[in-house]
Amino acid sequence: MSVPNEFRIKWPAKETWTDATREVQSFWGEPNSWEEGSKTNIINVMANHPPLGMVFSHWGKYFMTGHSLNTRQLEIVVLRVAVLVNSPYEWHNHVGYAINAGITLEEIAQIRDFPDCQHSFNEEEVAIISACGELISQNNLSDETWSTLAKTLNQNQMMDLVFLIGHYVMTSWALSAFGVPIEGGADAIGFDLKTKSGRAPGVTYRPGEQDDWIEKRGY
Repeated sequence: MSVPNEFRIKWPAKETWTDATREVQSFWGEPNSWEEGSKTNIINVMANHPPLGMVFSHWGKYFMTGHSLNTRQLEIVVLRVAVLVNSPYEWHNHVGYAINAGITLEEIAQIRDFPDCQHSFNEEEVAIISACGELISQNNLSDETWSTLAKTLNQNQMMDLVFLIGHYVMTSWALSAFGVPIEGGADAIGFDLKTKSGRAPGVTYRPGEQDDWIEKRGY
């Protein structure tokens, strides 16, 4: 697992912050973020470029909270993309989100190891996992995968799925290219599902999902 240990693009110096910078940093509603900045590395990096940072945040919020797929489908996609494009940052964050969505550690390991292990997943979910690999490796979906997905997903869901996969590939590219590390105080979860502390991975919450969502992350 390749984990960045320093930023290629650093947090903007506080003396350079404008209202536009602060709007990016406080987009997700973290306490005191207008005054102190975000505690989340990728948000602070994106605050270097407020026009892009705000577009990225609105786009990302749609795929976090506004899309037509269910939470289990979302987390299956993000975890599989994180494996395929080697994104330790997305993997670390979304393991906790997936556990909160009711996905077990055994299932998370099967998503990682697909297709070697897939017995926990129904036909639709196997097709969703397959879709991630096909789009990344072939730039398209096979007719078989499309037909399988179309049995249970409506047109809006099919469109959201394709864009969801692309969004997390794009985000993972940015994290890697910008050298964005997992937050220093986090109990980092590796692809082997072991944490830095040795504790079993546990639930984490999406922005705003609970009042203390940022504290529960440990950084």
